[in-house]
Amino acid sequence: MGRRKSKRKAPPKKRMTGPLDTQFTCPFCNHEKSCEVKLDRQRNTGLITCRVCLEDFQTPINYLSEAVDVYSDWVDACESANTT
Repeated sequence: MGRRKSKRKAPPKKRMTGPLDTQFTCPFCNHEKSCEVKLDRQRNTGLITCRVCLEDFQTPINYLSEAVDVYSDWVDACESANTT
């Protein structure tokens, strides 16, 4: 004798809460939403610039990179420059 199949439903899929931000707080001048990220997928580069203090940062990206990854690379580079 075999067991009967359970009729339990699959759990619902979780949805993302919305698109990720592309504007961030500048680590130099501390203005909110003054830094804008642009991803150039053909050249595999991410560029972030501040409209207030005109600081900029460029980093290599891959096909999985998002704007928040470029910003976190910039913050990490600032912290490593301050420790040395």
